[in-house]
Amino acid sequence: MIRRTMTQWTTNRWAAALALGVGLAATSTGCGYHRAGNAVELSQNIHTIAIPGFVSHSQTFRIEQLLTDAVVREFNARTQYRVIHDAKGDADAVLKATVLSASANPLVYDSQTGRAVSALVTVSVQVTLTDRQGKVLFQNPSYLFHDQYEISSDLPSFFQEDSPAVDRLSRDFARTLVANILEAY
Repeated sequence: MIRRTMTQWTTNRWAAALALGVGLAATSTGCGYHRAGNAVELSQNIHTIAIPGFVSHSQTFRIEQLLTDAVVREFNARTQYRVIHDAKGDADAVLKATVLSASANPLVYDSQTGRAVSALVTVSVQVTLTDRQGKVLFQNPSYLFHDQYEISSDLPSFFQEDSPAVDRLSRDFARTLVANILEAY
């Protein structure tokens, strides 16, 4: 009797595990995951992309210049598109971006002194790529990027790390943006 109950219990356990696996597989295929941006594939007739200087609504010094430069470098390095800066020129498409916000906030504090020893840079950017007729080819209203940096407590050897953090963040943003545009996300 005990042997039969154990066998039945084992069989029921396997059946329950199988049912759970099938149920998870069925629900995960329709999970609704999608990127925040939307796009259509870039047309074959696009050869030149204008990337005018980004606009900034942030008080962070030169953040829009760093992001613009990083995106131009990434397009030049990874694509065959000719990049120009003048949106009124002879461009097949125009990439415009607005820095919505940029901030640096303390992240970790020293328990002895109460001073911040680490900070987090956060940048939010709105991006739109349009063709000559104004048709939106790619749009993401809220790219959000972060980078952490250390704050030196040793004044004689103090090195301001926030600028390299913004440079890293700019490169990450550019890589992600260009990949999203090229992969039609």
